[in-house]
Amino acid sequence: MTKSELIEMLTEKTGSTKKLTEGMVNLIFDAMMQALSQGERIEIRGFGAFTIRQYKPYQGRNPKTGEKVHVSSKKLPFFKVGKELKERVTE
Repeated sequence: MTKSELIEMLTEKTGSTKKLTEGMVNLIFDAMMQALSQGERIEIRGFGAFTIRQYKPYQGRNPKTGEKVHVSSKKLPFFKVGKELKERVTE
């Protein structure tokens, strides 16, 4: 499902306007991105949790040339699936 498909589905289910629904979806995503960028954890019960993970620097390799490449440390978002979602998907 894409963001536009999510907006379309929510518009149909709520009977709201597409513009209002799009604004609400954007507001939610913006709030989540801002929280993660500030190092906060986001937990949605039954769905999962978003956190930021710190990765150490390491020696990588260019797959085309085989040349060694230094990869710097980095912070990346990480999603851990919730129990309820995991059970629904595995059914």
